[in-house]
Amino acid sequence: MKKTLFLACLLLAFGALRSVAQQVPSPSQFLGYELGTKFTPHHKVVQYFETVAGLSNRVRYSQYGQTYEGRPLTLAYVSSAENMSRIDEIRTDNLKRAQLMEGTPAPGKQVAIVWLSYNVHGNEASGTEASMLTLYALASTSGDSTNNWLKNTLVVMDPCVNPDGRDRYANWYNQVGNRMPNPQLMSREHREPWPGGRVNHYYFDLNRDWAWQTQVESQQRMRVYREWMPHIHVDFHEQFINSPYYFAPAAEPFHDAITQWQRQMQDIIGRNNARYFDQNGWLYFTKEVFDLLYPSYGDTYPTFNGAIGMTYEQAGHGIAGLAVNTSDGDTLTLQERIRHHYTTGLSTIEATSGQFTKVIGEFEKYFKNAVEKPEGPYKAYVVKANGNHNKQTALAQMLDKQGIRYYNGLSQKSLKGYSYNSGKKDQSFSLAKDDLVIPASQPAGNLVRVLFEPKTYVSTPLTYDITAWNLPYAYGLETYATATTLNGQQYTAPEPAQIDKGKEMPYAYLVPWNGLPSARFLSKLLQEGIVVRFATEPFTSLGKNYDRGTLIITRAANESRQRRMPALMESLSSQLNVSVYRGISGLVTQGKDFGSGTVGLLKAPHIAIVGGEGADANAFGSVWHFMERQLEYPVTVLETDYLFDVDLNSIDVLIMPNGYYSSVLNKQAHTALKQWVRQGGRLILLRSALNSFVGKEGYALERKKAPEKKGKDKAPDPGTLLKTYGQRNEQFVDNNTPGSVYQVRLDPTHPLAFGLGSSYYSLKTSSSQFAYLQNGWNVGVITNGTEQLRNGLVGSALQPKLSNTLVFGTQSMGSGQVVYFVDDPLFRSFWHNGKLLFANALFMVGQD
Repeated sequence: MKKTLFLACLLLAFGALRSVAQQVPSPSQFLGYELGTKFTPHHKVVQYFETVAGLSNRVRYSQYGQTYEGRPLTLAYVSSAENMSRIDEIRTDNLKRAQLMEGTPAPGKQVAIVWLSYNVHGNEASGTEASMLTLYALASTSGDSTNNWLKNTLVVMDPCVNPDGRDRYANWYNQVGNRMPNPQLMSREHREPWPGGRVNHYYFDLNRDWAWQTQVESQQRMRVYREWMPHIHVDFHEQFINSPYYFAPAAEPFHDAITQWQRQMQDIIGRNNARYFDQNGWLYFTKEVFDLLYPSYGDTYPTFNGAIGMTYEQAGHGIAGLAVNTSDGDTLTLQERIRHHYTTGLSTIEATSGQFTKVIGEFEKYFKNAVEKPEGPYKAYVVKANGNHNKQTALAQMLDKQGIRYYNGLSQKSLKGYSYNSGKKDQSFSLAKDDLVIPASQPAGNLVRVLFEPKTYVSTPLTYDITAWNLPYAYGLETYATATTLNGQQYTAPEPAQIDKGKEMPYAYLVPWNGLPSARFLSKLLQEGIVVRFATEPFTSLGKNYDRGTLIITRAANESRQRRMPALMESLSSQLNVSVYRGISGLVTQGKDFGSGTVGLLKAPHIAIVGGEGADANAFGSVWHFMERQLEYPVTVLETDYLFDVDLNSIDVLIMPNGYYSSVLNKQAHTALKQWVRQGGRLILLRSALNSFVGKEGYALERKKAPEKKGKDKAPDPGTLLKTYGQRNEQFVDNNTPGSVYQVRLDPTHPLAFGLGSSYYSLKTSSSQFAYLQNGWNVGVITNGTEQLRNGLVGSALQPKLSNTLVFGTQSMGSGQVVYFVDDPLFRSFWHNGKLLFANALFMVGQD
């Protein structure tokens, strides 16, 4: 597209800026440069929004939180002056329609709520720039169509969901970009360094964190989101430079919890967007690539909360800079990218305004149906406590984040339902008072269905993300889905953990090893210099049974710390909600005594993570965040470009996250790494990192070989070779899994599995097949690739290949250990049960 006068194109697109109130400056006037000729630092964006809010009675602007790096997270609210004078009434009336507040909405004018989210990916930077122009159009016009829209519409704008990532990108580009933008892809300004600006401080993809809310940005945003519950939500993105603009309707698969109205309104908005793009001759596409299945996106999560959730994707991304040559010989500029996002933003408001009565009525109907006649085969989900109070409490906290209601069970026998553990229907179970009951009949009923449904229905196997995410598996809790409506009583949290107190100092303090709080307890003890042992065999003391992994803190070896031990144990028990018991003697009733050589000794390890080029930034971030924010244990970050220039002998544990390290691990590097392991190092490999070690000398890891064909085997049907080129995507799916849940058989006697029992439900995001270790321990395995599949898509050709494959294993190498994780237990940080598994790798393995 030829470059044209920017403002003239905007006027042509909408005819909406005929009368401009002079007191509100345009972004270009305020910034001192034409919008789109530079990337605007986040603090300047904040200043512009503050300025406009101070000058316009249509705008309110407030801070709702801050990022890990201390940047403000903000929202602007824009509507007519009349609506702004009763903005809280609009909000509470909407919550009443969603049955999240008691009462009846006040009679009078209804207002539709449109929420626009920009720059969730920091290097998709046109979004924040477009937000300033959109605010200007809404705040400064009078007597035109925009003014009419705001009479029945309230617009909530988040100008930058990810300020840390955006500033990482903008600061880098402003430092390296040429004075006159160079559109050639070979130029440095198009080659963003690792980890890129897409991610937040901890390198998380915030667009995949809406439901899980592991990051502080998501947690704070979702609190205020639930205070509004908008009717329309748009997430502004950028895709790669040779794809034009994408907007709704979305692609299949649509989750079957999505209503017909939600589909219809997507189409209405899409057609309005298309009208403006057609007028300007801009390329676009719909109904491709971007589906509505995985529940933790900025389009799906709002959709499962009653909104019309949509993603808009502009060509650009971090590679585009201010101008870049595209494959069709055109030059794509930041100004054009801004113009397109500006157009769809205003078009969406216009379409919503034209349908506002229907939008509000269908929103109210959505929640009424969820309460009175929820869809789906199950009426309730029962999560058994079974003494797993830490895991149950963690799940309850997750449900609270979602606004999902739950109760304690009323004791009941002879119930039947789908068993998540066995994968079978009509399994008998009973209901105990400390079990959780999550009813389907509630305002968040559709979200409950999506997060708990045993089997994800997928209309087409071509999906954009994982196809399984069930919370019962993620938290490792025995759960049943039942078609019976169950009554419950007000939830009572389990009694806080208490420490066994006594007048005398015990022989040992005993801490069960059964979840992330136990690992955090250990982390604190080690940092305090406390000597900690752990049980490698079950034992009984004072009539109480203790399992493998139990922490044993004896007076012996802690003599110099005895005076502060009671206060420390009591403080940590209260702070972390971990029970601490007293052992009055080193002589146990059953099992091994505390002085036995089978009792392991835990040492405070010096832990390092490998980052930099080659490491997957998201996977690295999951480990980094786990260490610092969840385990709260110090960690050293080493980057690949100097990994073998440091003294590895000062490190005890080296973690290599998912990534591709072949360029780093030459023969000399492999030799150095093996020598370090043999001298006592512990190497933890995650997902694709295994590929750099498979078949290498000294490592036990081998790929699973295809079975040899026997002479009597039936020859392949020649017809199978006649698949059409149009079937190539389906053929790819046959041998892959986009993300599924497998029941993994664990060896509970191995330290890597301590605290997890004999089964673990693993989120499988890789189709890699590794053979059982011949020289090592096969701690977690899949013996049957079809029967052990619990949920999600796995290609029909891949399922049998996953039989008899390794999932988790360890290998001794000299005095050290190698830990193999074929599946990443910290993937996106929402697989709660995997955190104890990873803690075992950090602390337990090789210490017995």
